[in-house]
Amino acid sequence: MKKIEIYDTTLRDGAQSEGINFSASDKLKIIQKLDELGVDYIEAGWPGANPKDVEVFREVKNLNLQHSTIAAFGSTKKPTIKVEDDVVLKMLLEAETDIVTIFGKTWDFHVIHALGTTLDENLKMIFESVDYLRKCGRRVFFDCEHFFDGYKANPEYATEAVQQAINAGAERIIFCDTNGGNINTEIYKVSHAMVQKFPDVKFGIHAHNDSDMAVANSVAAVDAGCIQVQGCINGFGERTGNANLCSIIPNLQIKKDYDAVGENIVKLVYVAKTIGEIANIALPSSAPFVGASAFAHKAGVHASGVRKNSKTYEHISPEVVGNVRKIVISDQSGTASIREKLKDLRIVKEIDENVIPQIIEKIKKLEWKGFAFEGAEASFELLVADILKRKPNFFEVINLRIIGDQFSDKEKLNTEASIKVKVGEDILHVVSEGDGPVNALDTALRKALAGFYPQIEKFKLSDFKVRILDSENGTGAIVRVNVETTDGFNKWDTVGVNTNIINASYAAIVDSINYGLML
Repeated sequence: MKKIEIYDTTLRDGAQSEGINFSASDKLKIIQKLDELGVDYIEAGWPGANPKDVEVFREVKNLNLQHSTIAAFGSTKKPTIKVEDDVVLKMLLEAETDIVTIFGKTWDFHVIHALGTTLDENLKMIFESVDYLRKCGRRVFFDCEHFFDGYKANPEYATEAVQQAINAGAERIIFCDTNGGNINTEIYKVSHAMVQKFPDVKFGIHAHNDSDMAVANSVAAVDAGCIQVQGCINGFGERTGNANLCSIIPNLQIKKDYDAVGENIVKLVYVAKTIGEIANIALPSSAPFVGASAFAHKAGVHASGVRKNSKTYEHISPEVVGNVRKIVISDQSGTASIREKLKDLRIVKEIDENVIPQIIEKIKKLEWKGFAFEGAEASFELLVADILKRKPNFFEVINLRIIGDQFSDKEKLNTEASIKVKVGEDILHVVSEGDGPVNALDTALRKALAGFYPQIEKFKLSDFKVRILDSENGTGAIVRVNVETTDGFNKWDTVGVNTNIINASYAAIVDSINYGLML
């Protein structure tokens, strides 16, 4: 199995995504996760670009990395400046990494119009920069910026730029589709021509996703003979992002039998989610391989097929990349979907086949009203328990009132919830204040029940989402509220629907408490 090097640039190119602002601590955490995944090279940043990167390069030396080698990123020296006086190169050396990756111009248009120097001077800059870093004891990777555009415009000059980096001792030559405008057939053709011309050189690919081709382009370059792929976790990056390593790694390793990260590929989903959380950008549920819906089946015929043989509607087994299969419950569900979903219930067991049509009919009626059980498995299980008449009667809310008072401080609305609850033969009346009506309601209900069910103290609302279902009705629209609750070990999701957001929230919260008490 041929080894393909994985070079991660999430901390540098990925950090240029709109909305991402990694702290030094964030970067160090991400480095550790990438190392766990088995990434070969991690580009930790551009030394000197900001104080955070300086701190990262200082602190990363204290990490006990098992797989990854850290690289520092920069550019070739400036025109007319002596190589030993160039500030960027000095900072690269001060980072004290074994590997230094520098980019240089390989498109004549960019040399003249962006860099503002001569074609010959640019070639000199490439050679001298690589040669200097090599003589200072660094391993040098050379990123050929805009290489494919440059090659199409002037193949002789683009090739000569590569030749200068090779002559100076660059260990890897990376072809960059910097504007992300090329397609896979072009990438393959140009990469293959260069591999044929320089058979002893190790080439790589660095693709951007402006044409939604970055993954395909990266795979095409590997097919052409490149042995290194650069990209970002979750496809982070400037504009439309960089090549998504979460798709490239499994495509290369599972589909094309290359060794990308070896047995660590089972950690792919975990790493993708963790880095997404650190970046504060949720992993899209539809993300191939690693998304929550990547192996979700909603149509009855799909669920039936997967139940018989997973290959009917799954291109790989989800477990290979650390994902799980999910049978989605909706008004499109058939008997097969429900039957498969019932296998995953945590509490309700031994369900008679004759009950399944009742469950389907109830789901269809509720979804017509706006309910959705795709992300509310706990509410679905409570629904099943209710149909089976197995739903425990932990408590009954007799009366609920919420009052809001506006004071002179326009930023503050004092909210009070009054709730009367019956547990067995006992009736308890509780009043509680909160930050808004939903928080006041939640606090009051928990306060009323805590004396009867002490475990409720551990229940915490970890997520709260509101969706407007019929926006044409304005403030009178039907809203769907989803609540995620945790007790520190388990997580469960519930749903409520109503034209009144407080009532919808109340229904979701009551479901969340009932389900938690059943665990």
